Amino acid sequence: MVTDRNNGSLYTKIDGKIATIEFGHPASNSFVAELLDRLSAEFHKLSENNNISVIILKSEGKRAFCAGASFDELMAVSNIEEGTVFFSGFANVINAMRECKKVIVGRVHGKTVGGGLGLAASCDYVFANVDAPIRLSELTIGIAPLVIEPAVERKIGVAAISEMSLAPTEWKNAYWAKEKGLYSKVFDTTKEMDEELEFFTTKLASYNPEALEEWRKILWKNTSHWKTLLTDRAAITGKLVLSEFTKNALSKFKK
Repeated sequence: MVTDRNNGSLYTKIDGKIATIEFGHPASNSFVAELLDRLSAEFHKLSENNNISVIILKSEGKRAFCAGASFDELMAVSNIEEGTVFFSGFANVINAMRECKKVIVGRVHGKTVGGGLGLAASCDYVFANVDAPIRLSELTIGIAPLVIEPAVERKIGVAAISEMSLAPTEWKNAYWAKEKGLYSKVFDTTKEMDEELEFFTTKLASYNPEALEEWRKILWKNTSHWKTLLTDRAAITGKLVLSEFTKNALSKFKK
């Protein structure tokens, strides 16, 4: 089931100690600003819910996991302030995930591009199937993956993010992503992935929630400066999106 709502959809289901966030958008599960704001708020809300220990992040449908930023909203940016606000949406989501008190497990079932890669990298553990290749395509439209870079580099390192970003038209397959540390496990089928995901999260949710919270703080050590860093990166990207190169590139992609 895929939403047809232009502002996207966001649903949370709580089953015992596990909360599942599912987001969707008719344009390959891309993100409009409103949807980014709702996702940030949901992570903050669930972080304070003492009845849960684990959050699963997934998206709708059977095709793309996330196509990154909404092309329509990128094309609509007309000044630096609007650009900064839009890209701050991704910064806010990553920071909300970073600050969350609960372990976040990602379920990546399809292609993941740009900002979607930032979401996957901000999860603590990621399940994927073989149909989940990744790509950093930002340079092709005149911007750069500045906002998501800290999260992605934290997982895969400078060499791998350099390899990806400087070849922005190339897809890296799911096994490459696992080898580099973005994905934790890769499965041949979605059915196998979901069965293992249920088993894993049920087991994880049975552990001491205080221990999980304290351990997560250690896993995310030395990232407190991201609050400012990602906002600054959003401002730079907001300026880049106004360039003539980007405007022309977005128009070609749209056609």
